[in-house]
Amino acid sequence: MKSLRIAGVPEHFNYPWELAAREGLYQELGLKLAFQEVPGGTGAMCAALAKQEVDAALLLTEGAVLDVLRGSGNRLLKVYVSTPLEWGIHVPAGSAIEHVSDLAGRTVAISREGSGSHLIAIVDALARGFSLEHMRFHTVGSLAGARQAFVRSEAEVFLWEKTMTQPLVDAGEFRRIGIRAAPWPAFLMSVRPQAYVRFRELWRPLLDGVVACAWRLQRRRNAAAELAARYGLQESEVAAWLQAVRWSGSWRRPAAALNRVVDALQAQGAIAPGAVSLDAIWPGSTRP
Repeated sequence: MKSLRIAGVPEHFNYPWELAAREGLYQELGLKLAFQEVPGGTGAMCAALAKQEVDAALLLTEGAVLDVLRGSGNRLLKVYVSTPLEWGIHVPAGSAIEHVSDLAGRTVAISREGSGSHLIAIVDALARGFSLEHMRFHTVGSLAGARQAFVRSEAEVFLWEKTMTQPLVDAGEFRRIGIRAAPWPAFLMSVRPQAYVRFRELWRPLLDGVVACAWRLQRRRNAAAELAARYGLQESEVAAWLQAVRWSGSWRRPAAALNRVVDALQAQGAIAPGAVSLDAIWPGSTRP
């Protein structure tokens, strides 16, 4: 059997990988697949790819594109979740901040530089007309790190996927003052070039099989209860999320979405202005 290491955030989006293991998909494909949960998110997974600690990762779209444009050499293979990620905009429950209009110049907790929580905070600031010159960031590593940063008054704002933070809102630890939906698909599969070549014949049946598990999950009557128990979430929140989320069966390059990401990255100063070829981001030859 070939050994394959795939990383993803420890969130409900990636539950289908557990289901695929239970249903024997990996064994059928002749794979010994290790799915590694990375609480640090996209920035941490890009670092793991660079260190060859994993072969592929399910990254936030904006972080995956930035990683490639910064010269990682990784290959964007497929949209995994086509619906946009909805980021909750959070402050400590006892904060004096009441409205999103009060966020200008506040210290924002981010998991890592270049991570989704970093980039979406800038996207949100630009959308509200805030000056980026006065933005301040505090690196926290993960959701757990953000909780500590709030307690220690090291950060004032934190953006994270709203279903995962709902228990903290319900418990009165976080207060959500807004939501920012990213204007592109939530997650892509990014693959180290060596792993792309080595597993070339397996990527399509593997990812199609995992997405099929996701689709079957959505049709199950007890799916919301199952996910809520697995991730410590509210069943009603998960049920609403299951109605809205779409795991993608398409293998097409999402050209319009990629262009929106590039525009946002250039506006943020994360990459230099000027024309960017889509083939430089997502070569057609990488599609199995």
